[in-house]
Amino acid sequence: MAFAFDRKQSMQTNPPRIDATAFDCPHCGAYTTQYWHDLYARSKDTDSPTPWIATEKRKLEILRDPDFPDDEKEGMEAYFDRMLTGLVQLDNIESKTAYLGVENLNLSKCFNCRKISVWVFDRLVFPKTETSISPNQDLPEEIIRDFEEARRIVNESPRGAAALLRLCVQKLCKHLGESGKNIDKDIGSLVSKGLNPLVQKALDVVRVIGNESVHPGELDLRDDKQTAIQLFGLINSICDQMISHPKSVQALYDMLPEGKREGIETRDKTK
Repeated sequence: MAFAFDRKQSMQTNPPRIDATAFDCPHCGAYTTQYWHDLYARSKDTDSPTPWIATEKRKLEILRDPDFPDDEKEGMEAYFDRMLTGLVQLDNIESKTAYLGVENLNLSKCFNCRKISVWVFDRLVFPKTETSISPNQDLPEEIIRDFEEARRIVNESPRGAAALLRLCVQKLCKHLGESGKNIDKDIGSLVSKGLNPLVQKALDVVRVIGNESVHPGELDLRDDKQTAIQLFGLINSICDQMISHPKSVQALYDMLPEGKREGIETRDKTK
């Protein structure tokens, strides 16, 4: 059953994946069913050896041709209008010519907006998109820059994005008072200071610290887009627990009347 759900109304993020039949559409953003299509190719003949591209000039020539049937003009105009958007289209064709199967190239069609996305191997190449996971704005500016760069390249280079995100983890640990030299030890120290132990386990799962031969900022050939997506979320989670939450609590505390704050501080000193 096909379905559509506006991701703006949902707390869950479902990035496009080659192994899923529903995800956030890279065109319209709706979390919805995606229909996958195999591709086939036919060699161009000698009379038309290059790809045919629709133009406004050609459209007008056909529509103004007195010999072109009037009852077909509306359909032809609609066809040209679709082609002139520059978007990938699917059309029924009648041909007995043998086709070649096209491997490592696939199309997904959105149930909601009906637009086509293009995939090469396991990478979304059209439309160009960033992951919908935004950086926690309480992160240091330098880490936000690396985070945003990883967002820009995650579809084309998930390994490069994951390497940048490991570097973000290292920088974040150092920002939080750790050495920044050994992520394993740094995260363990942060757990002793209040970081949820599940974050440490999650980092192990995505092999941030599980492969001693791979250091922050270096590529791991085993990394994929899903690894990078998890790293985006983990960085935000660490920031939320160790920076954002204490910051919001402190802001509430600072709103207390001065006399009340002095009473609390006096009480704490006597403990």
